Amino acid sequence: MSVFEHPSFDNHEKVLFATDEKTGLKAIIGVHSTARGPSCGGCRFWTYDNSADALQDALRLSQGMSYKNVMADLPIGGGKSVIMKPQGNFDRDALFQAFGRAVESLNGNYITAEDVGVSPDDMMSVHKQTKYVTGLPEGKAASGDPSPTTADGVFRGIRACVKRATGSEDLNGLRVAVQGAAGHVGSYLCEHLSRAGAELIVADMNVDGLKKHVDNFGAVIVDKDAIYDQEVDVFAPCALGSVINPETIDRLKVKIVAGAANNQLATRDMGAALQKRRILYAPDYVINAGGIINVMGEIRGDFDPQWVKGKLAGLEATLGEILDRAENEGRPSNDIADEMARARLEEAAAAKAAAA
Repeated sequence: MSVFEHPSFDNHEKVLFATDEKTGLKAIIGVHSTARGPSCGGCRFWTYDNSADALQDALRLSQGMSYKNVMADLPIGGGKSVIMKPQGNFDRDALFQAFGRAVESLNGNYITAEDVGVSPDDMMSVHKQTKYVTGLPEGKAASGDPSPTTADGVFRGIRACVKRATGSEDLNGLRVAVQGAAGHVGSYLCEHLSRAGAELIVADMNVDGLKKHVDNFGAVIVDKDAIYDQEVDVFAPCALGSVINPETIDRLKVKIVAGAANNQLATRDMGAALQKRRILYAPDYVINAGGIINVMGEIRGDFDPQWVKGKLAGLEATLGEILDRAENEGRPSNDIADEMARARLEEAAAAKAAAA
């Protein structure tokens, strides 16, 4: 199967396959849309079983970034990159520099940042070879790790969902199951939730990383597979995608699914399946856009925390519109969000073509 026939190919403008034998780099960069500006999205560093899985991730994630960025009303397009983690020992700095050269070859059509498995220090390695990188720990407009802002946006989204499900934004005493709670975003989200009085059930592949949540927040640790079986108010996926699938959906005993992970629904019809079970779903690329908003604050050249907060408030309003329409029209929230995103992208593409 070629890229063009791949089920996740969505008229992507560019798909770059980059290799470097010396460093072991095997990377895929997906540029989905530049209708609103250069594509922007993080770099994922992960152990993939094969290159087909890596391509699937790059295609789905880059499309998701187009939707995310346009729904957050940002003047950038959607792109994403994945690096297949080499087996054995490797020079991390050299590997990310090689990736930086691949980014540079796209001449500004793609701007990279952190994602799963990547740190601000890795971005500094990328920056040695290209200026098209954000999320740096130093520099004029540096904002560092965008995870705290992502978590802030997810927390706001959970609060909005709770208000629609219960009539109140009060999270005190609500039970929340956080999947991927030891990760950067998951940890910050747990802090927000605990401060709001929520009771936490947590799971992660990194069990040792969860112990701090027990000490700091009184969280209860469960097995990473048992997280789906918890009787809670909110399930917050904050790890990898496709966690809402035919094998897990009937196990959920929740009112709300709202978390930071990308591509939470294995297939689009999982949104209808959640609706059928009367489970409120916050579309992932809307609720988790805080990180890219933070990154955009850096791209603007003069990082302004108040601008970021204003955009986060805008996310809340957009999520509210989606949830209200879903209820009024009796349709899945992910379908409503997709329609809104596509319409905005088509409008931007038409404007770009008219100006050419």
